[in-house]
Parts: sequence; structure tokens; C-alpha cells
Amino acid sequence: MSMIIWLLQIIFIPVLSPLGIGLVKKIKAKMQNRQGASILQPYRDLWKLFHKDEIISSDASWIFRVAPFIIFAVTIIVGASIPLFGSFLGNYFISDILLIVYTLAIGTFFIALAGMDTGGAFGGFGSSREMTVSALAEGGLIFSLLTVAFHSGSTNLFKISDRVISSYDFSFLPIILAFLGFFIVLLAENGRFPFDNPATHLELTMIHEAMIIEYSGKRLALMEWAAANKLLIFGALAVNLFFSAGIAHSTGLMAIALGIIVLLAKVAVVFIAIAVLESTIAKFRFFRLPDILFISFILNIAAIALLV
Repeated sequence: MSMIIWLLQIIFIPVLSPLGIGLVKKIKAKMQNRQGASILQPYRDLWKLFHKDEIISSDASWIFRVAPFIIFAVTIIVGASIPLFGSFLGNYFISDILLIVYTLAIGTFFIALAGMDTGGAFGGFGSSREMTVSALAEGGLIFSLLTVAFHSGSTNLFKISDRVISSYDFSFLPIILAFLGFFIVLLAENGRFPFDNPATHLELTMIHEAMIIEYSGKRLALMEWAAANKLLIFGALAVNLFFSAGIAHSTGLMAIALGIIVLLAKVAVVFIAIAVLESTIAKFRFFRLPDILFISFILNIAAIALLV
């Protein structure tokens, strides 16, 4: 039984992450009075890319070739190391807050290197912008997680998800503030509005797309799949660390099934909020982005101060 649970934990993120992207795109299409593609379209896109040939620049080094595999592997490792549908797994090796944050940073580091590796102008400024946003978002990410860590008395994500909901004396104001700060970081780390437009190919405004503009075929599929994995990872962290109601605390079949259903429902709410937000606001100028990330940092500092 434990092997099946761990298998579910490992495959959950990569199997369902394209569905989340499809849901966001479908809701945005409906809000714009368009029919839109099926929510299963991202799966078809990945299938198509995996069957296409690749063109690799002669100027590209080994970094460009291995980066997609490293970035995808990072999302798989992190996805298997965070609480998804159960808090009882207790992964004590890489489930610490700082280990998760800096494991994700490895992926950011390699995608920035890959963007610069071919020497293209678009990849270079995309990597520069990505590292700027990531550096500014890192403080907000760590402090938002520290809010729940201070209350639970542990930096292990599984213990945090188990203790936060069981503490009836927990003040909801700090958790709301920390969640809002985390949600801003979620948008920044995943290149969503108002930080980036994931659907654009206008070279002067794109960040994530600029870094992967030289990729094609199977490596492009891995890059797109890894981006979808990362969005679902942040969505799962948002709902299971700040609002962990419904997460399974035992290995019972009914508890696990309920935990999966509740997780899907809560993550769907987060994705709907992202879709609504992206349909109602415009992308901000790049030099306004630090102000938004500073707001995230202030919200998390206030949340921690309320706990002290």
C-alpha cells in the first residue's frame, strides 16, 4: 500500500499539470467570449512536440542540451517532496522549506543559463529579467513559508500541513496575509500576469518565452511540461500549507481518495483565480514589478510580526 501511495505522490504533478494549464486557458477564453480549445489541449501539444524534430544551434553548448532534463527533473523531485493529498508521508530528506526553495532555484538557474547559452539577444534579456524577478521574489517566498513554519514549530512541509489545520488557536489574519504574499510570488515565479504574459511572443515583453525561444521538439516539450509542473506545485503549496483542510492524515483508502478530491477542488479554485486575474488586468511595465514584490515582502513581514 505504501508503494502505491508513493507512486501516486510521484506521478501526481506531471500527470495533472497540463490539465491545470488547459483549465486556465479555457476559463480565459470563456471570459473573452471565445470558445477556446479543450482543457485537454496541452496534452495534445506535448504529444505533438515529442514527435517533432529538433533544431539546435551550432553555438549551443552542453548546457543548452541538458537544461530541459534538469529543469524537468527538478519539478518531479519537488513534486514528490511536498504534501499533496496526505500529510502522513513524512519525507524528511528534502521536504524542508529551504531545500524546496533552493531546489526550485536550481531550475531557475538552468533555464536562465539555457536562455543565454546560444548567444541570442532575446534569450539574454529574458534570462536577465527572469533572474531579476526571481531574486526579488525569493524573499517573499521564504518569509511566506516561515509564517506557517513559526506557528507549526517545524520547517518540514508535511508537518506544517498536518499541524496548521489542527491548531484551533491559530489566528487567521497572519495566514491570510502570508497567503496573499505567497500568491503574488506564485504569479511571479510562474510568469503569470501582471509579471509576464504566458501567451505572448512579442519579443520586447516576454520573459519565460524569450528564454526558451531557441528550443524545439522534445526539449521544448520538456520545458513546457516543467513550467506546467511548477505552476501546479505552487498551487498545491498554496492550498495545503495555508488552508490544509481535507488533507489525509492516515493511509486509509477513503482518507486518501477524499484528500485527492479536496486537493483538486482547492487547486482548481486557485487556477480559476489566476484565470480571472489574467482576464481583468494588463501586464505591468517591468520597472513596476519590484513594487509588487515589495508588497509581498511587507505582507509576509506583517504576518510574522502578528505571530510573535
